[in-house]
Amino acid sequence: MNEQGRKPVIDASFEQQELFPIREVSRLTGVNAVTLRAWERRYGLIQPIRTDSGHRLYSQADIDEIRRILGWLERGVAVSKVGSILARGHALSGQAGGAVDPCLRWQNQIRLAVQHFDVAGLDRLYDEVFAASTLDQVFANVFMPVWHDMVVRQGGYGQASEWLFYDQFLRGRVFARLQLARVPSSRTVLVAPLPGQCHELELLVTSLILGSDEIRVIPLANGQPLQELALVCERLKPDALVLFSHPSPTVELTRHLKRLASMLECPLLLAGEAAEAVQDSLAGSPVACLGAQGSVMRQRLRQFLARQLDT
Repeated sequence: MNEQGRKPVIDASFEQQELFPIREVSRLTGVNAVTLRAWERRYGLIQPIRTDSGHRLYSQADIDEIRRILGWLERGVAVSKVGSILARGHALSGQAGGAVDPCLRWQNQIRLAVQHFDVAGLDRLYDEVFAASTLDQVFANVFMPVWHDMVVRQGGYGQASEWLFYDQFLRGRVFARLQLARVPSSRTVLVAPLPGQCHELELLVTSLILGSDEIRVIPLANGQPLQELALVCERLKPDALVLFSHPSPTVELTRHLKRLASMLECPLLLAGEAAEAVQDSLAGSPVACLGAQGSVMRQRLRQFLARQLDT
């Protein structure tokens, strides 16, 4: 029996897959064996299969998952929070039963188009996915999973160039949709990045998801000084300011956010994985948390602007 009380066995479904011992996985990913075991035992992040003698064997899917974990850790997300992020992504990809295959098919087609730097092919896929999916599904199930994987996989020759090509393509398309959405609205919301590891694309996608016919969302540029946001809000007079981040704010930054909220004439909201991580610590403060999931963020923003969501 292994640590979790399971009888070690290799499932028949794995017989046709190439399986890797822990030392090879460590070499491929740069994560030492002790850490891999801790991620399995303590956090349940990966579940390798076992041989009859108890040795761990990892599939290519396990290795891909390890690289996703590394990607979130490198962006400042605590290892204890990574599991819920990955689980949410898997749940979104598996919604509606038959929706799994189209999402995976689109992802594979996107990767192939990126490898060939095929802008026309990406354009066709972009239009096809938007025609068949909701806004949340377009990014959560199809485009962003590929983008996240490419963020991590930049060690091989050409991979950095492929990611830059794909990132530039998505930023251009999302920015164009934001421009088209700039119609007169009853509410205006600013979205700004917290200092840290926030990519411009994530900020733009969040802005697009938060917007609606009633709410006009304006993203501020990466590098926006936090200490000057009060000035920006004074001049633009938004109905709310949303700060976006994945890494959790430090204690000092949290205090700064509370001071900033007291200086603003509009509500201050926090979105992204950071909001999930610090929601309890900000309870009762003037800073409200929108969460990290598209539909939840959008609903909470609307409720908050309608004075229905308590901070």
